[in-house]
Amino acid sequence: MKLTVGKTAGFCYGVKRAVDGAKEELKKEEVIFGLGEIVHNQDVVKELENKGMHFIENIKDAKGKTIVRAHGIPKETYEKAKEKNIELIDYTCPKVLKIHEIVEEYANKGYYIFLLGNKKHPENIGTLSFCGENKWVIEKEDDTFKALEMLEKSKIKKLLLIAQTTYSLEKFYIIEEIIKNELPRDIELVVKNTICQATEIRQKETKEMSQKVDCMIIIGGKNSSNTRKLYEIAKQNCKVTIAIENVDDLHIEDLKGIEKIGIMAGASTPNESIKKVIEKIKAS
Repeated sequence: MKLTVGKTAGFCYGVKRAVDGAKEELKKEEVIFGLGEIVHNQDVVKELENKGMHFIENIKDAKGKTIVRAHGIPKETYEKAKEKNIELIDYTCPKVLKIHEIVEEYANKGYYIFLLGNKKHPENIGTLSFCGENKWVIEKEDDTFKALEMLEKSKIKKLLLIAQTTYSLEKFYIIEEIIKNELPRDIELVVKNTICQATEIRQKETKEMSQKVDCMIIIGGKNSSNTRKLYEIAKQNCKVTIAIENVDDLHIEDLKGIEKIGIMAGASTPNESIKKVIEKIKAS
């Protein structure tokens, strides 16, 4: 059995920065709060909880120093924290903060904003709060036509196209092409591909690997957006594609008769989780 592990598998820069930062803060404080799960991985969340981190969903429940995770938070949450005199330790990924700056700048210039991504994802909930009133979320290709309809109704002649950092690069280009083909000539279009380069590289590596193996194993949290996209990419090219959160989800009997296995992990997956999966396969 041949095993190939993705070079880009595991924590991205933004997630590692947030998790390492939280661990450092916990060395100084007995109790610290985390606004939302710091990472979409239950193993990491449990480890931090055991060290004294309390995860909350609303800033009103904070009673002390509070970590802002890599996904970022809405504009109004910063204001509420200030009102409550809560010290925020902001580990929002710099790439997400850059998106906030871009959308706020273009909203102030009177642009309508199309945001590609999942409207319920924490990153986009934060981003939308900086977009002003004229905005629309496009989750998939078919949503583009409704978005264009809303733009037409607004009578706005300037449009910004931007994306969630972990959005599918392939879908981004498809939607961009639809917009360019359907957009009236009198509307100015500005396109900002804000998909994180690490996400692009990881998706590309997943695609290439999945074309060369008999089975792909994707490791990552069940509610991790970027992990789900890796699974979708792998599934398109490899019929036997398995999604697991950690080693406990891996059933060795599913790998019977498999000669070549590829392993890729989402940006929220710690190296320890990847290592345990590899060890279990090698020991079988």
